[in-house]
Amino acid sequence: MDFQHSDRATKVMAQVERFVRERIVPNEQTYFDQLVRTDDWREWKIPPILEELKAEAKELGLWNLFLPDEKYGAGLDNRDYAPVAEITGRSFLAPEVFNCSAPDTGNAEVLVKYGSDAQKKQWLEPLLAGEIRSCFAMTEPAVASSDATNMQATCEVVGDEVVLNGQKWWTSGAGDPRRGFYIFMGVTDPNAARHERHSMVLVPADAQGVKILRMLPVFGHLDEPHGHAEVLFDDVRLPASSIIAGPGRGFEIAQGRLGPGRIHHCMRAVGAAERALERLCQRAVHRVAFGKPLSNLGGNRDIIANSRMAIDQARLLTMKAAWALDTLGTFGALVDISAIKVIAPNVLQSVVDAAIQIHGGEGMSDPELTRLLAMARALRLADGPDEVHRGMVARLELKKYV
Repeated sequence: MDFQHSDRATKVMAQVERFVRERIVPNEQTYFDQLVRTDDWREWKIPPILEELKAEAKELGLWNLFLPDEKYGAGLDNRDYAPVAEITGRSFLAPEVFNCSAPDTGNAEVLVKYGSDAQKKQWLEPLLAGEIRSCFAMTEPAVASSDATNMQATCEVVGDEVVLNGQKWWTSGAGDPRRGFYIFMGVTDPNAARHERHSMVLVPADAQGVKILRMLPVFGHLDEPHGHAEVLFDDVRLPASSIIAGPGRGFEIAQGRLGPGRIHHCMRAVGAAERALERLCQRAVHRVAFGKPLSNLGGNRDIIANSRMAIDQARLLTMKAAWALDTLGTFGALVDISAIKVIAPNVLQSVVDAAIQIHGGEGMSDPELTRLLAMARALRLADGPDEVHRGMVARLELKKYV
């Protein structure tokens, strides 16, 4: 395994680190000061500081860093982008500032790899320009979506149209006033082979029949101005050319989409864990109780040491997964990708929990730490729950002995 970063990646890492440290982190509070907080998602607005920072990042060439195709992105493979993703994980704002936030990254990768020229012109180009945002509609409230073959939503081909029906939820970004389109996944042919029944369809956000039913709170927060919505697709009729790569290829596209996305999620989790550990250590050194710094009380040194080792382990395993994805492809990296999807969010959750604990009562109301805890807990369900990924690792391990 070779984890050596290219000269190009090393340069980008240094630029991104400096921009995050000097421009993004100092403006996090400005972002919150400008944020419109209301339960009505129709009134949400984008804080001006976000667009200012995006313009600066774009001017510096720190833009679309996640795409390995130099025609569209920075030309970094997964090994080179992984440490960049870790740096962006240190701030909740950073991924979007560099136009590298989910679900746009996965949707852009889908369009680069599978989209037609017309689809790229209509949707990919404005997405990569940062002019619009996008949504991914896959999970459904009525079925256990950890098994995607349970999906009940349909996208039937009728003549020269595709007709969409179904109810989706946890559709991230659906409340964003800049949302331009959804990628909708549904059943096209229920009689086809199990993994050839589904299709992915590009749906304009303002298409007739698309109705946002509600925004779903995450631990009481609506995550404005993006949100996670429950969306009804009621007899949505679109040209058949809206299907990505043709009918029946939904699962193929989903597998290609999820590999890099999990690398991104996990390395951002590692970066977030580093920030939480910094908070923990600063508190441990400067807070005094019973005549001693907290770092000298109880088992706090063990907690700090265990956190340090766990973060480093998560980073190394994620880098291994990135290497495997680059050299062996998605199916050659299945074990590593599933493993990191379990480990990285759990490490983040553990470190943030320890940081909250050492802050005492203050920790439960600390906006940064509570936000990180919510992120960690949500990640243990996003892109498949821990149990599904453990099942994949166990299945492939046992296969060696059958």
